[in-house]
Amino acid sequence: MAAPAQDPGYLAALEWLARLNDEDATEQDRRAFAGWLDADPAHPAAYARAQALWNRFDAVRPAVDRMHRRRAMLGVLAAAVAVPALYALSRLHLLADYRTGIGERRRIVLADGSALELGSDTALSVRFDSHQRQLTLHRGQAYFQVAADATRRFSVRAGPGISTALGTQFDVKLLDDIVTVSVTEHAVAVQPRPDAPPVTLEAGWQMRYGVSGGAAPTRFDQAAALAWRQDRLVFNDVPLATVLAELQRYQRGPIFLMDAGIGALPVTAAFHTADPQEALRGLAETFPIRLRVVAGYATLVYAR
Repeated sequence: MAAPAQDPGYLAALEWLARLNDEDATEQDRRAFAGWLDADPAHPAAYARAQALWNRFDAVRPAVDRMHRRRAMLGVLAAAVAVPALYALSRLHLLADYRTGIGERRRIVLADGSALELGSDTALSVRFDSHQRQLTLHRGQAYFQVAADATRRFSVRAGPGISTALGTQFDVKLLDDIVTVSVTEHAVAVQPRPDAPPVTLEAGWQMRYGVSGGAAPTRFDQAAALAWRQDRLVFNDVPLATVLAELQRYQRGPIFLMDAGIGALPVTAAFHTADPQEALRGLAETFPIRLRVVAGYATLVYAR
C-alpha cells in the first residue's frame, strides 16, 4: 500500500472529509460522496482512516466552536499528509530558546555578540559553554553574523549535519528535511552527516544536504537567497512543490499539493511574504494549477 502522502484514495478521502464538514456542503456533495464510496472497495477503508483522525481530534478538543474545531482539524489532516507527527504539536518546539510566529522576523544578539536574524516560523536553541558555541535550528531559517572567539567554535546543527563558522556570515534553512547552507562572507565548514568529511564553503557558495547526504556545492544568487530578510521570496526555476513549502511557512492554514505530477513545474516568480494567498492566486493565474480553499483555512492545489 502506498504511504498516506502518496495514496490517491487517502488524499481523496481527506478532501471528502473536509468538504462534507464545510458549512457550504450541499446535498449534491453528499450524493457525490456516496457515489465515490461505491466506486472502489478501497474507498470506504480510506475514508474510515480519515474519519478516525477526526474522531481522535474530537476526543481531545472541546466542542465549543464548530468552525474553530474544523479549522484545527484540517491542521491535523496536514500532519497526516505531510509529516508523521501531529501537525500542530510538531511545530511547537517548546524547548527552543527562540521562536518566531507565522510571518514574523526577529533579530537577536547573543551573549558573545553574535547577531542572528530568524525568519518566519523558526525555532532555534542555543548552548554556550567554555569550549563551544553550539546552536540548533529545529525548523525554519536563520542568518548568522558570528562574533570572533578563537577559543570557542561557533556551529549550527540542522537536520543530520552541522555547519561550523570559519569567521563568517551565513544563512541556514531547514525545509522539508533538506538543509541549505549559503555563505555570504568568509567560509563555513559543512559536515552533512556525522560520518562524512566536512566541506569548506567559501563566500558565494551554497550546499544542500539531507538524510541521504550532501549535494555538491554550487554558486547561488545572494539577492534571491536572502530576499526573506526584506519580506520577499524570490524563485528562479524552483519546483512548484518547493515553492508551496516555502509559502507554507508564511501561511497559518495548511497547503496540500493534491496532484504530485505538477510538483516539478519550474517556477520563476517573486512574492511579498505578507500575503501568501495572493502569491498562490498569482501562481494559479500563471501556471496550469487551480486552488480550492476549504473553510477559509486549508488550500488544496490541483492540476488544471
